[in-house]
Amino acid sequence: MVFLHQQLPSRKRPASSSFVSPLPELKIPKTTATGAPSFSENNGVMEDSPAVAIDKMVSILADAGCTLINPSGPPCLPSDPLKFRSHLDRLFSASSDGCDLRSHFLAGFSSFIDCPKNLRRVLVPSNQSGRSESLLRQLLLVPVIQLDLQILFLEKIPEYFDVDPECSLEDDVARLIINHFRWLDFIVDCCAFCEKLMQVLIICPLHLKKEVIGSLPEIVGDQSNKAVVDSLGEMLQEDSSIIMPVLDCFSNLNLDDILQEQVITIAISYIRTIDGEQMPHLLRFLLLSATPLNVRRIISHIREQLKFIGISHEMQHKKLKGKSLMANTEASTLDALRTSLLSKSMLCQEILKLLISLEKPQDHKIIDLWLLVLIYMKGKSMQKSIEKIFRKKVVENCIQKVMIDQCIHGNKEVVQDYFPSFLSLSEYLLACREQKAREFGTHIYACLFEEFGDSYFRQEVLSALVTHVGSGVSFEVTSALETMAFMASKYAQELIPLSTHINGILDYLEGFNIENLHKVYEIFSHLALLAPSSVECLGSSFGSELFMILRKQVSHPDLKYKKMGLIGTLKVVSCLADASKVSGSSFETTNCEEALELLRTSLDSSKHFCLPLILFYDELTVMLEHKRLQPAIIEWTARHIDDFESMFLSDLDGGQLHGTDAYGGLEGELWMNLDGDISPVCLNIFPLASSSLQSTTLQILPAYFLLLSVVERLTNRGSLGGIDALLGCPLHLPSSKYFSIAGWKSLTAKQKQIVCLSLYYATNWIRELLNAFCTQVARGFECISQATKEDIIAKLLKRLRNLVFLESLLNNSIQCHPMSLPDVHLHVQHSGASLLDNAYDMVHAENKNKHKKTHDTTSPNKRQHQKVSTPSISGTNRKLQQPTIFDVLRKGRAITSQQVLHEDSSGQSLKLLNSTDQEPDAIEQKILEVPGATKALNAQRFKFRPLLIQCFSLLEFSKKQGSCCSDPAAELPPYLYLLRDLHNKLDYFTPGKQFSSRCTNPAPGFCRMTVEEFLTKIRPLFPILRRHFDCAVSILLEGDGTCEEHWKVQSSAAGNPEITKLAFSKSSVSVLVSKEVLHCFSKMLDLPEVQMGKAVLSDLLEAFQPSKISENVFSDIQPRPLPGTTEYLYLGVASFLEDVLNAACLSSFMLASVSLFTLESIVTSVQTFLDKLGRNGESTHSISIHRVLPTLRSILGSSAQKLLKNNWDDVNLENGWKNKGEIMQKILYIYMENSESKSDLLDELACSILPQVSSCRTATEYDNHGFSTLCNETFAMWYRVLHEENLAILKSVVKDAILRKPRAGVQLENVEKHLAKIQMSVNVVVSLVSMCRTHDKVIVHAMAVKYGGKFVDSFLKVFDFLQAHFQTHNEIIIHLVKELQKATRTIQTLCSEAKGLKQIAITSKIPPTKRSIERFLFHVKALLHTKSSACTFWMGNLKHKDLMGQVVSSQAYADDQNSNADEDLAEADDSDQPVSIASEEDKDME
Repeated sequence: MVFLHQQLPSRKRPASSSFVSPLPELKIPKTTATGAPSFSENNGVMEDSPAVAIDKMVSILADAGCTLINPSGPPCLPSDPLKFRSHLDRLFSASSDGCDLRSHFLAGFSSFIDCPKNLRRVLVPSNQSGRSESLLRQLLLVPVIQLDLQILFLEKIPEYFDVDPECSLEDDVARLIINHFRWLDFIVDCCAFCEKLMQVLIICPLHLKKEVIGSLPEIVGDQSNKAVVDSLGEMLQEDSSIIMPVLDCFSNLNLDDILQEQVITIAISYIRTIDGEQMPHLLRFLLLSATPLNVRRIISHIREQLKFIGISHEMQHKKLKGKSLMANTEASTLDALRTSLLSKSMLCQEILKLLISLEKPQDHKIIDLWLLVLIYMKGKSMQKSIEKIFRKKVVENCIQKVMIDQCIHGNKEVVQDYFPSFLSLSEYLLACREQKAREFGTHIYACLFEEFGDSYFRQEVLSALVTHVGSGVSFEVTSALETMAFMASKYAQELIPLSTHINGILDYLEGFNIENLHKVYEIFSHLALLAPSSVECLGSSFGSELFMILRKQVSHPDLKYKKMGLIGTLKVVSCLADASKVSGSSFETTNCEEALELLRTSLDSSKHFCLPLILFYDELTVMLEHKRLQPAIIEWTARHIDDFESMFLSDLDGGQLHGTDAYGGLEGELWMNLDGDISPVCLNIFPLASSSLQSTTLQILPAYFLLLSVVERLTNRGSLGGIDALLGCPLHLPSSKYFSIAGWKSLTAKQKQIVCLSLYYATNWIRELLNAFCTQVARGFECISQATKEDIIAKLLKRLRNLVFLESLLNNSIQCHPMSLPDVHLHVQHSGASLLDNAYDMVHAENKNKHKKTHDTTSPNKRQHQKVSTPSISGTNRKLQQPTIFDVLRKGRAITSQQVLHEDSSGQSLKLLNSTDQEPDAIEQKILEVPGATKALNAQRFKFRPLLIQCFSLLEFSKKQGSCCSDPAAELPPYLYLLRDLHNKLDYFTPGKQFSSRCTNPAPGFCRMTVEEFLTKIRPLFPILRRHFDCAVSILLEGDGTCEEHWKVQSSAAGNPEITKLAFSKSSVSVLVSKEVLHCFSKMLDLPEVQMGKAVLSDLLEAFQPSKISENVFSDIQPRPLPGTTEYLYLGVASFLEDVLNAACLSSFMLASVSLFTLESIVTSVQTFLDKLGRNGESTHSISIHRVLPTLRSILGSSAQKLLKNNWDDVNLENGWKNKGEIMQKILYIYMENSESKSDLLDELACSILPQVSSCRTATEYDNHGFSTLCNETFAMWYRVLHEENLAILKSVVKDAILRKPRAGVQLENVEKHLAKIQMSVNVVVSLVSMCRTHDKVIVHAMAVKYGGKFVDSFLKVFDFLQAHFQTHNEIIIHLVKELQKATRTIQTLCSEAKGLKQIAITSKIPPTKRSIERFLFHVKALLHTKSSACTFWMGNLKHKDLMGQVVSSQAYADDQNSNADEDLAEADDSDQPVSIASEEDKDME
């Protein structure tokens, strides 16, 4: 479009700037292009009448070749329009009479179009010669009269406002006029025309106004853009209904940056108020108008102002059948967002940056979830990033379940197109390790299944879940099964038709643990038994199929399948016999009969096998405890256990055995008789254990008794009064004389096995006694009298003492006679627990009790020639046979073929050592330590019966003052036993600890307990733990000593036999109890559920408050925290632990170190608590707690320093520095991480403290440097820690100063600060590497080579930073390189010596270190070549020198000569002294 301002330089704008409403009779324009009047005002006589003016106008057109009066249609235009327009332009521009002619022409033309018919004729295009342009279009292209015609016709438009909006274009004069203004070749006066157009536009009806606004980019020129934007902005304020054409107009205008920002601001202001139907257009306009400068502002305003709540609530009550999805407002909005994001990748990146920057949950909105889903749909390139962000937001509770509910529920039509994205995200979340992420994925699956009732969508959901089930990842399988179990319990009727898709789970049963098997059969039980009557036929068919599968599994000879069948059968029984869900008498009778038949079938198929029968009893016990079953089931169970007495008990006569029969050549006696002469029966362990090694009777005893106790409680209102004689009855065990040195030597291998088995079964019997009778003394149980309760408590404490004694004795016996114990409890693998780990631990424990032959006495060659005998297996079968656990261990030389454990023909897991295995010569029996560490038993602990949570109630009870011995030290061993078990159970719930070997086998049903339920049960124990801790610490401070007499008195009172070789150390037990309490405290503090539950956290912290907090703790905190607040409780616990550490420094290194680690867990807990508050938006509380964090870190750092500097002697050090490397390493890390300046401390330790340690320890060594823990024995550990910390500091400098994008105007102080840190790190590594000259340990040299190479590799990343600042800091940078050269030369010497001496520990680390040094060489060369003009650079070979710097006369390793590259950077200054780099490249130069 061309603007011809030069044509009319003297043209002025109309006098009136505002629009004048049209009169009934239009006036001829009073001014012309030259401003001359159209009539003579001097004489007052009109020049021409309208008819005369029209005639003149017609004649002018005729002279130009246009016939205006055409009876047959519109005017006839000449064949050459250009000639026509040029003629008129010359005519009207003539200097003599051009103005008069123009005035006459305009007056005549105005009079002519006063007639509507004539107006239409000039607007209608002429079709002559194939042309389709109208007369007005041709006249508008005549520059002289263009503006007059534009104003004339714009003033005509209001006369035709009353036209029907639905009429055609030919009948709508106003639209025809506007249409003539579009795409003109030029505009003479754009400003005047635009101003007049805007005046007319304001009064136009809505339909015409929208069309004119939409046509403005085709009408006006770029010079009028500002006026158009301003006018449209004002019109939008009056009428927002024109927003859509206005946005279209803005989109098509060619706006500069300023106007573009103005229109974006206008559009943003209408996000909150615009109608929902117009929102998609507004969003599309904003997003497509985004530039790198304004994209953040646009996205932020859209997030803040867009009212997007899943879908309009009224839509949930309307059916949209037959309507397009795009007709829906929310769907259209989503589509607009999706298409915009697809068009511009910049939008996706900026949205992700914005969402990542949000940290508080209240800052996140529904639209954020939708934005992530929309970007996720873009393609695989963005999906990984979206998944990580989504998981992070879910774990931090920023995206919550209620947001998913608002997005999906009631919005089927909207979500349908995004169903695959939601499904993919849920698949990803369910495979995450974080429990919260998996729970969120489960919720999405449930919402999708509930909302989408179509078979296709539900099949997709089920197929995805079945895929998770087949993944083989324990936590993923568990979460998928939990999801399906939830669906089966809520939508059983809907799932029955889709059962074929669920049956795919059955393909993976073999890989499930017991926990997951329960979930599988829970799913199928719901489908088979709880389906409504509307699908009764299909449901009964599915149930019949399930029963058939269970019968096959139960009758299968393989234990794996039998286990599946038993669990499934009992799960079905729990549904059939559930007393809370019966619907009628006939239904109840039928279900009971089916349940009883299933129980009989399961029992008959398991009674000849030990482990299946144990599993059956345990599962039945759990079912009876947690389900309210029909009385018929309880009666059947009671009848089955009636034969307990005949199977396991023997009658006594006055508390004594009837005879003294020998079993297996061994004498027996009664142990642990708590009832004395009045005891009517005894437990017949020894006769049963010695009668036959094939017998499974004793293996089922604990599970059998536990079932008996549960039935007794169910039938006796919770009381165990009917079987209370079993609590105090004695145990028939081998005579105690066999546990003397002479007695043990006299036994054969088989007799020793009988003794060990008897102790083992007695141990598990007492464990189940505690499990059963602790229910009688638990809080809230009031069904027995107080006297009976006190009697039970006394017996339970004695039984606990029996248990400690038996396990210590059993551990000692297993050490002397290694053997594999039979299973009395089916191992429940959880969260990835491996049978291979357990087997390896067991075999490893047995190996340690073999003849002690070190690896040094057996040459590698001899070991390679040892042959392993294996059973003869055919070649084909051998290839097809899957390797067993012991095959794997044998390959790793963990066991030999003689150590393979054989299983007897009865299926009993009773495993013996080969008869050729010799027992240790140290059969001189070890002293029986009470409580012992039971290391030999720990490898087989998973076979023991677990203690239940109610047993921890025994921690509340202690000996009464009137007892025969009230020494608290003698009471600690039983409590230590319970504390260790509590520690193990906390490991089960600790995140990431489920793989730990400390996690013993959980009890039946324990693995189905949540952390919240567990905390609820142990929460009353918090103050009790503190009480035992105080008792143990007070005993420890009294000094070391033994308390055998007090222990023996209480042991004798509990019925334990007298053992001569018995030791009881008061101090060691005190330390162990204190350690276990602190371990339990730390584990509970680390649980996420404790951090989220403020009440539980407060109770835990409250239990470990000191009697008085020192005022020094509050000195740096203003204002002082109020008592009872969380920050006050944290400070109190820290002060308490600091006091404990100070006391422990005088008596026990182990207790002091555990106190320090517990103090570290306090600091970690505070930081976690702060992060949680920050995510939840509790800023005020977060600030108050944040004040105590520096104080806690100061306490932690000073405590670590005190521990490192404390002068430990051989007594309180406990076995010297042996096996304390990891502990010392962690203490040193804590000390350095919590110091005021980590860099300064590291420099002091590496350059001043560590060099004082000589390779041989001297008496005055501690006085020189002040750290008693730094000696020759611990030097390597200190050396490693300092290297690692120095490397971490250098990496942090690289990250902060170099890897970040450089900004203009970087302050000089920052550059000098970074250079100073780098210089300090270089000094540290030079000092550490140089110590290799005085310390000749191979491990020290290996660490110098390894960490030295890593340091050089990290230092290479600094060269860009050094190069950028070399001109201003060249002296500092050259000094850095020169200092580092000292270390690299020493490393080169270490590498050369290691090669000559063939020190493998060092040579394996040489190649990467060499590569780093060579790269460093060329980086220095490039730096000096490009930046240094006063320095010269040369390279040459190093002389062969040793670590002391002496030149070696002969090079013994010439083959490796070419690999010795190093650098020698000499001083570069104004004297032009050359820079020398030594390398193999110059053979003749030094």
